[in-house]
Amino acid sequence: MRDTKKARKAAIIGGGAAGFFAALHLAEIDPHCEVHIFEKSTQLLSKVKVSGGGRCNVTHACFDNRTLVQFYPRGSKQLVAPFKRFSPSDTITWFKERGVLLKTEEDGRMFPITDSSQTIINCFLDEAQRLGVRIHTQQGVSSFIREEDQWNITFNDQSHFVADALLIATGSSELIWNQLKSFGIKIEEPAPSLFTFNVKDMNLHELSGTSVEHTSIKIQGTKLKTEGPLLITHWGMSGPAILKLSAWGALDLKALNYNFTLSVSYLPEENDQSLMDFLKNLRSKESRKQVNSFSPFDAISKRLWNYLLGKSDITQQINWADLSNKDLQRLVDELLHGQYKVNGKSTFKDEFVTCGGVSLDEINFKTYESKKYPGLFFAGEVINVDAVTGGFNFQHAWTSGWIAAEGIKN
Repeated sequence: MRDTKKARKAAIIGGGAAGFFAALHLAEIDPHCEVHIFEKSTQLLSKVKVSGGGRCNVTHACFDNRTLVQFYPRGSKQLVAPFKRFSPSDTITWFKERGVLLKTEEDGRMFPITDSSQTIINCFLDEAQRLGVRIHTQQGVSSFIREEDQWNITFNDQSHFVADALLIATGSSELIWNQLKSFGIKIEEPAPSLFTFNVKDMNLHELSGTSVEHTSIKIQGTKLKTEGPLLITHWGMSGPAILKLSAWGALDLKALNYNFTLSVSYLPEENDQSLMDFLKNLRSKESRKQVNSFSPFDAISKRLWNYLLGKSDITQQINWADLSNKDLQRLVDELLHGQYKVNGKSTFKDEFVTCGGVSLDEINFKTYESKKYPGLFFAGEVINVDAVTGGFNFQHAWTSGWIAAEGIKN
């Protein structure tokens, strides 16, 4: 049992969501611990600032832990126990106790009722001041070493800081990962996890802003597939379905160098035969109408319908009566199995996430402490844990920061 009368020092490297949350909780539960945050830039909580289009997607209204972990392509097994200790319900309570109320949107995402990320930032800064957390900006770490039972940290300006506990919450940092590698800590190769797909099709780009509420998409030659809303952009395809697929397929898509064929079903409830029967019936009922006069599917806008006609090599001014069965079959193929050549990716800036980092095998998830080095802790995205978009990555930041603080105290 340590002497609680003697002040200990905790160094938290990284002034982002996980590092800040850990600092606040540690300062609150252990008044004898001197808590320091070191941030390399001038900006604190920069990701919090831009999250959710500047509204900050704090967490997700998913209150069943077994369901919650299914949103994490990497770390789902390890997070079951941590989420029992600090869950989305605990996040809501934590903010409520500090005067920040959250609201739930239809898709389950939760935001401050102010719709401003600055509300979250102000809450953290006010708490840091109240609890005496010492914040150091423009203090980039160049190295750190273990000396007996303490950590000696060297900064870019060659100054030093000695801490009893060191928490790494730097997010995706090659410099930090390389330092940890030198300690014999396994680092999983990083890869972008949330991104959109580039499709070189100018006719598709002209539909920018068009969305389809329910699609089924898959990547040919792999087992990767998902369902959800699809958004067409001026560079290709985005939306929840694409982002989800990019998260689950992060490593596979990197191996493909982001060149692959995407298959899209705009009508996932339909099968080939039922859709063919529907179109044949339409050909009979609307025989004198031009095929481009309306979209026969509520889910597909007229603009998208006309685009799909073009992809099917169907002249837009042709009457339904003049369509052959081969024409209809090509249209069925485009509606249910549309092929899109993806050449590259674009960063989804509001929710940019990287998979990879400190291997899950290196961490004791009861404390988020290194299994090899006592007094060395991790939180947030520096670990090989990532989630789909929707507030799940922030939830892990809060959970890992909270548990790491508990581990440092004990």
